[in-house]
Amino acid sequence: MQLPDDPIILELLPEFIDTWIEELNGQFITLVRSRNEPDLYRMGHTIKGSCAQFGMDEVSKLGIELMAYTKAHEWEKVLAIREKILRSFLHAKKYIESL
Repeated sequence: MQLPDDPIILELLPEFIDTWIEELNGQFITLVRSRNEPDLYRMGHTIKGSCAQFGMDEVSKLGIELMAYTKAHEWEKVLAIREKILRSFLHAKKYIESL
């Protein structure tokens, strides 16, 4: 796992990650069930940008995939990418807790 070594970012990361885990387990599911393309696309865009700012480039790339699958209405792939994003956040959380 490649994370920034900036102490301020590392201090903010746990809350950032916890917030995204909550979103992926709550709001994300609601958006998929309702096929809310605009808000789901926006969520992917936010994942892309916010994760890039926190140095979580792998997750940022998954946000780009989420945007593409949402735009194409590939809902099964949207759910699959959610699992990858969630696993990435959980992995980052364990890594940070081990520091």
